[in-house]
Amino acid sequence: MRGSTAWMAVWVAAGALCASAAFGDDAAKAPAPKPAPSDAELIKSAMRAAPAAVARHATIVAMEASGGMRTLRKGTNGFTCMPDNPATPGPDPMCMDGAAMEWVHAWVAHKPPPAGRVGLMYMLEGGTDASNTDPYADKPAPQNHWVSTGPHLMIVGADAAFYDQYPKAADPDTHVPYVMWAGTPYQHLMAPVK
Repeated sequence: MRGSTAWMAVWVAAGALCASAAFGDDAAKAPAPKPAPSDAELIKSAMRAAPAAVARHATIVAMEASGGMRTLRKGTNGFTCMPDNPATPGPDPMCMDGAAMEWVHAWVAHKPPPAGRVGLMYMLEGGTDASNTDPYADKPAPQNHWVSTGPHLMIVGADAAFYDQYPKAADPDTHVPYVMWAGTPYQHLMAPVK
């Protein structure tokens, strides 16, 4: 799921690491940084996250190294799409509705998600590996049940009874719908689409 909600935190961390590498003592030893993608490339990447009919009218934003978001294109349908995070392995652009965006902001801030706000998130390009049990794990460890899920959509913010209908195993079959981060305020349904 790091390709989904944790993606935002990874963007911020990657930006901070890039900044420290650029100005630290080891700057002379570091390889030359890749040129930043153009806005057109970022928009194209972000639009691959969702069905074309959704992405075509979505707001497109890019995370900046400072942690802020820059709007690349204003949308009209209530969805917000973000491009692939180059700091993570594999493609992980995402697109979410307003309720899912609120959920992500709550997760990033370590606050309870808003009650009664069910959200939908697309990651049709796939996602990077993540812990299935720890919403804040940033690398594999024996106790955090690292999983990999390909192209999927997510339902966030639903009542516990909704999630009780789906498998909640720590090491799930990621080819069928399952609950990630079960038993936490950030549990959500992962629904593979391929």
